[in-house]
Amino acid sequence: MKVYGITNCNTVKKALEWLKENKVDYEFHDFKKLGISNEKLNEWDHQAGYEKFLNKQGLTWKQLDPQVKESVKTSADALKLLQEKTSMIKRPVIEDNGYLYFGFNEDVYKEHFNK
Repeated sequence: MKVYGITNCNTVKKALEWLKENKVDYEFHDFKKLGISNEKLNEWDHQAGYEKFLNKQGLTWKQLDPQVKESVKTSADALKLLQEKTSMIKRPVIEDNGYLYFGFNEDVYKEHFNK
Protein backbone atom coordinates (compact mmCIF):
# COMPACT_ATOMS: atom_id res chain seq x y z
CA MET A 1 0.00 0.00 0.00
CA LYS A 2 1.17 3.50 -0.77
CA VAL A 3 0.20 6.72 0.99
CA TYR A 4 0.81 10.05 -0.72
CA GLY A 5 0.84 13.30 1.18
CA ILE A 6 2.78 16.02 2.95
CA THR A 7 4.31 15.33 6.35
CA ASN A 8 3.21 18.61 7.94
CA CYS A 9 -0.46 18.20 6.89
CA ASN A 10 -2.70 17.54 9.91
CA THR A 11 -5.01 15.24 7.93
CA VAL A 12 -2.05 13.19 6.73
CA LYS A 13 -0.75 13.01 10.31
CA LYS A 14 -4.14 11.67 11.51
CA ALA A 15 -4.26 9.09 8.72
CA LEU A 16 -0.69 7.88 9.30
CA GLU A 17 -1.32 7.64 13.04
CA TRP A 18 -4.48 5.60 12.40
CA LEU A 19 -2.59 3.27 10.05
CA LYS A 20 0.21 2.79 12.60
CA GLU A 21 -2.23 2.16 15.47
CA ASN A 22 -4.04 -0.43 13.35
CA LYS A 23 -0.81 -2.08 12.19
CA VAL A 24 -1.36 -1.34 8.50
CA ASP A 25 1.92 -1.36 6.59
CA TYR A 26 2.43 1.41 4.05
CA GLU A 27 5.03 3.20 1.99
CA PHE A 28 4.92 7.00 2.24
CA HIS A 29 5.42 9.31 -0.76
CA ASP A 30 6.05 12.94 0.24
CA PHE A 31 4.76 15.34 -2.41
CA LYS A 32 7.07 18.11 -1.17
CA LYS A 33 10.23 16.01 -1.48
CA LEU A 34 9.35 13.74 -4.40
CA GLY A 35 6.71 15.64 -6.37
CA ILE A 36 4.19 13.69 -8.41
CA SER A 37 4.43 12.42 -11.96
CA ASN A 38 2.07 13.41 -14.71
CA GLU A 39 1.51 9.69 -15.30
CA LYS A 40 0.34 9.17 -11.70
CA LEU A 41 -2.02 12.16 -11.87
CA ASN A 42 -3.44 10.84 -15.15
CA GLU A 43 -3.91 7.42 -13.56
CA TRP A 44 -5.87 8.95 -10.66
CA ASP A 45 -7.86 11.10 -13.08
CA HIS A 46 -8.86 8.06 -15.14
CA GLN A 47 -9.76 6.11 -12.01
CA ALA A 48 -11.60 8.80 -10.03
CA GLY A 49 -11.74 12.07 -11.95
CA TYR A 50 -9.56 15.04 -11.04
CA GLU A 51 -12.50 16.73 -9.29
CA LYS A 52 -12.12 14.14 -6.48
CA PHE A 53 -8.56 15.20 -5.68
CA LEU A 54 -8.34 18.87 -6.68
CA ASN A 55 -8.74 20.45 -3.25
CA LYS A 56 -10.61 23.71 -3.74
CA GLN A 57 -11.12 24.09 0.02
CA GLY A 58 -7.42 24.53 0.79
CA LEU A 59 -5.37 27.67 1.18
CA THR A 60 -3.28 27.04 -1.95
CA TRP A 61 -6.37 27.08 -4.18
CA LYS A 62 -7.89 30.05 -2.37
CA GLN A 63 -4.70 32.08 -2.83
CA LEU A 64 -4.55 31.48 -6.59
CA ASP A 65 -5.13 34.35 -8.95
CA PRO A 66 -8.80 34.26 -10.09
CA GLN A 67 -7.66 34.04 -13.72
CA VAL A 68 -5.70 30.87 -12.92
CA LYS A 69 -8.74 29.33 -11.23
CA GLU A 70 -10.95 30.19 -14.18
CA SER A 71 -8.41 28.70 -16.60
CA VAL A 72 -8.98 25.19 -15.16
CA LYS A 73 -11.55 23.90 -17.65
CA THR A 74 -10.25 20.42 -18.53
CA SER A 75 -8.51 17.58 -16.78
CA ALA A 76 -5.29 18.50 -18.62
CA ASP A 77 -5.51 22.03 -17.17
CA ALA A 78 -6.13 20.70 -13.68
CA LEU A 79 -3.40 18.06 -13.78
CA LYS A 80 -0.80 20.55 -15.01
CA LEU A 81 -1.66 22.86 -12.11
CA LEU A 82 -1.67 19.98 -9.59
CA GLN A 83 1.77 18.87 -10.72
CA GLU A 84 3.08 22.41 -10.18
CA LYS A 85 1.24 22.91 -6.89
CA THR A 86 1.04 19.54 -5.16
CA SER A 87 -0.41 21.21 -2.05
CA MET A 88 -3.72 21.34 -3.94
CA ILE A 89 -4.00 17.54 -4.04
CA LYS A 90 -6.53 16.31 -1.48
CA ARG A 91 -4.55 14.39 1.12
CA PRO A 92 -3.71 11.76 1.94
CA VAL A 93 -4.06 9.66 -1.18
CA ILE A 94 -4.33 5.93 -0.44
CA GLU A 95 -3.52 3.37 -3.13
CA ASP A 96 -4.05 -0.25 -2.14
CA ASN A 97 -4.27 -2.92 -4.86
CA GLY A 98 -6.67 -0.99 -7.10
CA TYR A 99 -8.36 0.81 -4.19
CA LEU A 100 -8.01 4.60 -4.37
CA TYR A 101 -9.14 6.99 -1.65
CA PHE A 102 -8.54 10.70 -1.08
CA GLY A 103 -8.62 12.14 2.43
CA PHE A 104 -9.06 10.66 5.87
CA ASN A 105 -12.28 9.20 7.21
CA GLU A 106 -11.90 6.72 10.03
CA ASP A 107 -15.10 4.86 9.13
CA VAL A 108 -13.94 4.41 5.52
CA TYR A 109 -10.51 3.25 6.70
CA LYS A 110 -12.08 0.78 9.16
CA GLU A 111 -14.28 -0.64 6.44
CA HIS A 112 -11.47 -0.96 3.89
CA PHE A 113 -8.88 -2.32 6.28
CA ASN A 114 -11.42 -4.43 8.24
CA LYS A 115 -10.33 -3.05 11.58
